[in-house]
Amino acid sequence: QVQLVESGGGLVQAGGSLRLSCAASGRTFSSNAMGWFRQAPGKEREFVAAINWSGGTTLYADSVKGRFTISRDNAKNTVYLQMNSLKPEDTAVYYCAGGRDLGVVGAASEYDYWGQGTQVTVSS
Repeated sequence: QVQLVESGGGLVQAGGSLRLSCAASGRTFSSNAMGWFRQAPGKEREFVAAINWSGGTTLYADSVKGRFTISRDNAKNTVYLQMNSLKPEDTAVYYCAGGRDLGVVGAASEYDYWGQGTQVTVSS
């Protein structure tokens, strides 16, 4: 059974930082892109960041560019999202996703596996 388990969410003040982790089990994702998405209350799920199979290519939503960094450790089958300079509008449930192919994509439809999500709350 394939599982993606996110951790590292929590409550932080505006301007603070958090590091999310996503540990995969049940299969290796070393040949697949990985992504992070988020969903705020009353809003649709949106793309945050993605990384290709090797970690050499990344893609970010404009809203997080320059503040968030996605990375991966294929030996640990884990992907990370370093979030700096957090803003109240970053408050959401953050989801890790395993992609279908090698390359980075921003469309949720290109991801076959999803974690259960971790809550990130940024207070003003």
